[in-house]
Amino acid sequence: MLPLAAVLTVGSAAPLAPPLGACSGPDCPATWPPVNNGDFPGRDAAISVFTGGDYTVNGRAAEAEGKIVALGNLTVDKDGGGIYNMGVVGVGSRVVPPNGSDFVTAGGNVDAVAGNTILIGGIDSKGSAFGNLRHAGTVTGNVSIDPTGELIEDLNAAAPYREVLAQIEGVSACVARATATGTVEVTASEATFTGDGTSMKQVFNVTRDLASPSGGQIGLVFTGIPAGATVVVNMLGDSPVINTYTGTGLAGDQTTEMRSKLMYNFPTATSARILGSAQFQGSVLAGNPAGTTTLSEPGMNGRVYLAGNLIHTGNGGYEIHSYPFDGDLPDCGPTPTPTETPTVTPTPTVTPTPTPTVTPTETPTSPAPTSPAPTSPAPTSPAPTSPAPTSPAPTSPAPTSPAPTSPASPSASASSSSAAPAPTSDYPSEAPSERPAEQPAGEGPGGGGQLPSTGAGNTPVVFGVAGAGLLGLGGLAMLAARRRGRGRHS
Repeated sequence: MLPLAAVLTVGSAAPLAPPLGACSGPDCPATWPPVNNGDFPGRDAAISVFTGGDYTVNGRAAEAEGKIVALGNLTVDKDGGGIYNMGVVGVGSRVVPPNGSDFVTAGGNVDAVAGNTILIGGIDSKGSAFGNLRHAGTVTGNVSIDPTGELIEDLNAAAPYREVLAQIEGVSACVARATATGTVEVTASEATFTGDGTSMKQVFNVTRDLASPSGGQIGLVFTGIPAGATVVVNMLGDSPVINTYTGTGLAGDQTTEMRSKLMYNFPTATSARILGSAQFQGSVLAGNPAGTTTLSEPGMNGRVYLAGNLIHTGNGGYEIHSYPFDGDLPDCGPTPTPTETPTVTPTPTVTPTPTPTVTPTETPTSPAPTSPAPTSPAPTSPAPTSPAPTSPAPTSPAPTSPAPTSPASPSASASSSSAAPAPTSDYPSEAPSERPAEQPAGEGPGGGGQLPSTGAGNTPVVFGVAGAGLLGLGGLAMLAARRRGRGRHS
């Protein structure tokens, strides 16, 4: 794992360092498929979803794909109960973590509230994808892990990822200081991001919600963006909101083409929300460890890296899909940490300036130190030598105060026009015969661009733990064996 300095001191290019960002491992797919329910096209060891705080699932959220790390508690408490798939999903990129690795890590407690089940692992037509749930705290409720994945108690489960948390905080703050290269215009129906047409790092600073005046959905349009450029949207403020219908995940969609290099950054938000009816394209970065980010889109297609808490919710089978971020983010120059230290140091240095200025001046004017007169030595003793005392004049460097820098923030204007209707799009769906009997009829994604929400798996190992007891051999409860076909969740 690379230290934070390695992430931010790579010259003009600052990609996210492993285990964040781009796909990691020998089995990464050459190209990432659109959202689908086919065979696994590859494996990805990079983190797909990271929360420095708690990971909470409520509403009717259904699935989260890829390697998942939560330094706090993991709680699944869906409205009416149901299954929450992790690691492998029924419909997504279908790029899953390597077999036998930790699909899910929790630094706190794991709780599938009564009526809920956490499902880890799945299958395709060629075989299975299985991995572990590693946890530091207690496990309560139903946890189903496809064989030969394991439930592993590890008091140090979160330790390897503390540095990742610092990385996310540092990168988010750094990116927020980047000078804007383009402008943003927000109307009642659309937000238009206009780039400078040349920079390979396009930066937009947004100081208002990306939503209609009433808080409704709007479209997102990008212009003046060179092919292959990294695009950063800094959502500045305490409680920013993105509410959009833009994004299908299909070829030819503008944001689909931008996805692997599109990053939405919430550097200081205590409450950030991404809402709407889209297959939202792009990754999310949030740098405030005291903040909470709520995701409520039918599909989130990109990395989700939060220093704080995550709430995954929605009124349908809403999902997080694993897609990489391989853009070059703006950097903060060489070794940003030392650069910032002097920025703070001059403040206390300037305050005591009068004291060191006067004291050294008076010291040399004090009476010259007297050297003790040598006493007459006894005849038998050699004459002692008295080294001449030296009083070097103290030096008092004048404190310097570096000029503060402030990122340019283009203003965002709003005007009114008629709201655009949410587009609809088609997605792969499953045959009715594959829908589990226990899933309520008609449940699934709703709104434009939403995919059918499905789980995946085979005969699971099911752990049921009551109260706060840790799971041991004596506490295992095997559910009745039944085959989970692709597409099961509720």
